[in-house]
Amino acid sequence: MWLSVILQADATRAEALSEALMEHGALSVSIDDADAGTDAEKPQFGEPGMSPASLWDHSRVVALFDTDTDLAQALATASAAVGLKTVPPFTIEEVEEQNWVQLTQSQFDPIRITEHLWIVPSWHVAPDAGAINLVLDPGMAFGTGSHPTTRLCLEWLTDNTQPGVSVLDYGCGSGILGIAAVKLGAGEVTGVDIDEKAVETAANNAASNGVSLHLQVSAKPLEGTFQRVVANILTNPLKMLAPLLAARVAPGGRLALSGVLEAQAEDVIAAYAPYIALTVGATFDGWVRLQGERPEQAVS
Repeated sequence: MWLSVILQADATRAEALSEALMEHGALSVSIDDADAGTDAEKPQFGEPGMSPASLWDHSRVVALFDTDTDLAQALATASAAVGLKTVPPFTIEEVEEQNWVQLTQSQFDPIRITEHLWIVPSWHVAPDAGAINLVLDPGMAFGTGSHPTTRLCLEWLTDNTQPGVSVLDYGCGSGILGIAAVKLGAGEVTGVDIDEKAVETAANNAASNGVSLHLQVSAKPLEGTFQRVVANILTNPLKMLAPLLAARVAPGGRLALSGVLEAQAEDVIAAYAPYIALTVGATFDGWVRLQGERPEQAVS
């Protein structure tokens, strides 16, 4: 049994308060939007290289304590440490011991991407045995299929993977896109990521699905061209990688990019304009997929 203490805090105090609580006995602390689930909820987006966004005006600090902790003392000391004269309004909830593995698994159901493509956690029976089923469990690497950008890329692969085509998945994460490409009929599929752990995870997931991927860490030189190139990362890296990714698309080949918010689409299109003309192929929950085709006579 543990005690979960939920304190109200504003954007200027929430982070400092969370650190003070950790210093005075909290086992873990998180910060979220106190207005989540209401019309006042404020989604936040960010990416590496950008200044962090400010926290929510109405933040909620959630701290977990052992039941034998002197909560009154811990909360008073932490509040004083950040310059608060009194402890902010708070509530306390009991958190019972649970089967955390079972609880986590219950939160992940099979995901239908298209009529004939599903993502199925290993502990589930495939809803459609005749469909293409990607066996994928939540893990350390990004890409379990639940994020809108992953869905956008899987839909593109479904429409653009003809038998035998070569595919590059740049920023492969869990390997989900490469695994899907193979099961959709692609020939050689290469996955690249900056994170060695992601490459290891992708290799394990590929083995679980009975497919073969050529995987490498992006620090190694990437050569050759591919008939299909897909990159589901973030706007800033995508812009920086424009010359490299465009050069990997074979003449007549196709490129798809995601990890881009609708408001960022024009910036990414402009970055690729000297190489490949991109358009918005699809949108989902505020995210876009950009796509284009390299001319048969490649632009140098």
